[in-house]
Amino acid sequence: MDLGISGKRALVCAASKGLGKACAMHLAREGAEVTIAARTLESLEAAAADIRQDSGAKVIIAVGDVATEEGRQAALAACPQPDILVANCGGPPPGDFRQFSRDDWIKAFDANMMSSIELIKATVDGMIARKFGRIINITSAAVKNPIPMLALSNGIRAGLTGFVAGLSRETVRHNVTINNLLPGPFDTDRLRGGFLARTRSGAQSMEEAVAKAAAANPAGRFGDPDEFGATCAFLCSQYAGYITGQNLVIDGGDYRGML
Repeated sequence: MDLGISGKRALVCAASKGLGKACAMHLAREGAEVTIAARTLESLEAAAADIRQDSGAKVIIAVGDVATEEGRQAALAACPQPDILVANCGGPPPGDFRQFSRDDWIKAFDANMMSSIELIKATVDGMIARKFGRIINITSAAVKNPIPMLALSNGIRAGLTGFVAGLSRETVRHNVTINNLLPGPFDTDRLRGGFLARTRSGAQSMEEAVAKAAAANPAGRFGDPDEFGATCAFLCSQYAGYITGQNLVIDGGDYRGML
């Protein structure tokens, strides 16, 4: 299937590893000119080399934290007129909401709501003028299936979801769609790092904890980032112009709701 995005310019944030890198990889395989942004030069260079080797596509890197204005400007300087935007930023820490200060909430707000809004603000009008645009926000399955220890993520990402719900209905008539991908547990460094922190007591090994959690998922496993990247690429395709304002949970069936 030709997704119709060959030659399109794509900006993918937090793309040096994990889900962001998988999205960039699949967009590059479809012929998009990909710019990947992340905080660390070394990991960006390694990711860019992997993507180039896999796809033969042109890959540009932009070093910066998109949670900051400076980081967003660096990303947009490297890809000033993207046709595709994959907005992504690492999630806030877990914990009891009683432990979080106002500064913790503001930091989460800047990273996981305002970073996406500011990137959309900087790019959506150009997409409208060109009559093509695909915006994907990588959020969390916790938006639909809140987890008590993820208070910061639950609250802030829900705010972004509400913002997208309104704007996406204004842009779709111009062939500019905005959707949210809500990942559950995927086999990434971030997920395994979380298990490592929880198994430091020595009651069980990280491998045991990972295997137990994976088996508890209805799919009997964690997701492969490659699956996530392929889904992102489809939502960015010529065939997804009638899909907008949606929140697609990708979690192996862990969310038990009907809507």
